Amino acid sequence: MNALSNTWKVYLLALVTFLVGTSEYVISGILDKISNTMGISVTSAGQLVTIFSFVYAIGTPILMALTAKVERQKLLVWALGIFVIGNVLSFVLPGYASFLAARVIMALGAGMVVVTALDIAAKIAAPGKQASAIATVVMGFTASLIIGVPLGRIVAAQFGWKAVFGILALAGLVAMFVLYVIIPRIQGDKPIPLSKQLALLKKGNVALGLAITFFWLGGYSIAYTYISPYLLDVAGLKEGMLSGVLLAFGIASLLGSKFGGFSTDKWGVFPTLSGGMLLHVIALLLLSLTVTYTHAWLPIVILLILWSFAAWSSGPTQQVNLVRIEPNYSGIMLSLNQSMMQLSMAAGAAIGGVMVDRVSLSSITWVGVVGVAIAIVIVTFLRARMSAGSQGIGESIWMKFKKACN
Repeated sequence: MNALSNTWKVYLLALVTFLVGTSEYVISGILDKISNTMGISVTSAGQLVTIFSFVYAIGTPILMALTAKVERQKLLVWALGIFVIGNVLSFVLPGYASFLAARVIMALGAGMVVVTALDIAAKIAAPGKQASAIATVVMGFTASLIIGVPLGRIVAAQFGWKAVFGILALAGLVAMFVLYVIIPRIQGDKPIPLSKQLALLKKGNVALGLAITFFWLGGYSIAYTYISPYLLDVAGLKEGMLSGVLLAFGIASLLGSKFGGFSTDKWGVFPTLSGGMLLHVIALLLLSLTVTYTHAWLPIVILLILWSFAAWSSGPTQQVNLVRIEPNYSGIMLSLNQSMMQLSMAAGAAIGGVMVDRVSLSSITWVGVVGVAIAIVIVTFLRARMSAGSQGIGESIWMKFKKACN
């Protein structure tokens, strides 16, 4: 009975990370509405993604190191409280500057919520089910891209985009009380000094592995941040279609992630990374050419689905790639990768904004291709550096991880 109870607690933690993920990703789905309502450029609206991701990436490891000894349930509730405050401010305060400040507060809370939820999930899971519990919580965060973004678009169309953050604030407030009652009291851990974490960056393979994340996800983010205005103004899609297209895009990301895990198991890390990123490049190139010569919605939607599938097929594979590079520091490597993912999204949104301002909105997919192509080159270089023995260790780690999840 206790195991069943803990299973439901893990699902509750996944629901909380869904709320947090929605607050991050939903901006891309309502970017045009924020721009029009506030009277700012699409580029300025896009920097809301940049600031959130940058604060998340830099602030989370620092705050988690400072609060390492704090009891986990208490930390989760307080972190969610910070997140709620950020959403309330987003809902009630007028103006771009105040919204930007609210995004900073939201990002600080969001980062601690996700990391603490993962920590609690691993500790309350049944023996041998830790990996499965972590995967469930991560799935909640991923589901925000699949469900949260199109839902946010629907809410924004009906009630205005600020209503999205009002709903997130109310849901977060309810979650705070539920978590306080249901989640058990768990002691914090011995803190790992940031200096020890950052020391790994001096190693060549580690730096290359994280660089793959930066350029792969950065290339993706350059285009995805501005996906709504791109589809409306460049591809010529109708407003009524956009929510459905974003939903299909999100579902494709989930399928791509699942396929990436299957492919890694069957064909290995490097073939999966190289193949997925090559398909990523092809999809973006074809999408760029298609919107240039036609506004027919069907081929555009098909290529969007292919792009999302290819892009996220690299997600689980890259996690395994980093763990096998430093198997004795798997936790630190995954933490560093989380920060790198957020930094890459911040950089991608910023670069995309520059391209929209100085070139055109249609240029974002072309520039995204460059980022992913650089990632492919780095994958090739890293593969040349790694010995056959270290690859064998990595495949063994992946098999153990998969067995634990099952």
